[in-house]
Amino acid sequence: MTTPNFEIILANVNKHIHLDRTEVDYFLSLLQYKTFKKKEFILRPSEICRTENFIIRGCTKTYTLNELGAEHIVMFGVEDWWIGDLYSFLSQTPSTYYIEALEESEILQISKSDLDTLYARVPKFERFFRILLQNAFIAQQKRIEQTLALTAEERYLDFVQKYPSLEQRLSQKQVATYLRITPVFLSMLRKRLTQR
Repeated sequence: MTTPNFEIILANVNKHIHLDRTEVDYFLSLLQYKTFKKKEFILRPSEICRTENFIIRGCTKTYTLNELGAEHIVMFGVEDWWIGDLYSFLSQTPSTYYIEALEESEILQISKSDLDTLYARVPKFERFFRILLQNAFIAQQKRIEQTLALTAEERYLDFVQKYPSLEQRLSQKQVATYLRITPVFLSMLRKRLTQR
C-alpha cells in the first residue's frame, strides 16, 4: 500500500495551530488514507457524511441534481482543501450532495467520532476546525452574493482570479455549470475576453 504524504496536511494544520510531536503523531494516527478513481463517488445523496476529507492529490466536485437531472455544482476541491457535507457530517443526517472525484484522488479522512476524540485530547483542534468552518461559511456567503449580484463575466473573471490553475483541470461544461451559465455562453465570453 502507498504511504500517504502527510506533509501537505500538516502544513495545512500549521496555518492555524502549532502541534508538538506527540500531538502530530496522535492526529496522524486518526487519519484514514483512501484513493478514489476518476468518476468514483466519495459521497452520494441519502448517505450520511461520516468523514471530513482532506485532498492530498486530485480534484473533486460537489453537486446536486435537479428533478430534470441537471447538475448544480456547489464547489470544486483540489489539493490542500477540505471537502465534505458539513451539515450532514455535523448532524449525522443524510446528505443531499454528490461528491465525485474528477481525477484520481488521494484523500485523508477523519471520522466524526475520531474528530470528537481529537477535540478532547488535543483541544487546539477545536480552534482549527472552527476556523475551517468560519472560512467555509464566508465562502458560501460570498458565492451566494456573487451569484445574485455579479454579471456572468464578473463571476468568470473572479473564478479565474481565485483559482488560476483550476480551469485547466475542468471541462468547459463543468466551469459553466459552476458559474450558472451555458457552455456556449462561456465559450463566447472567453473569446470576447481574449479579443480585448
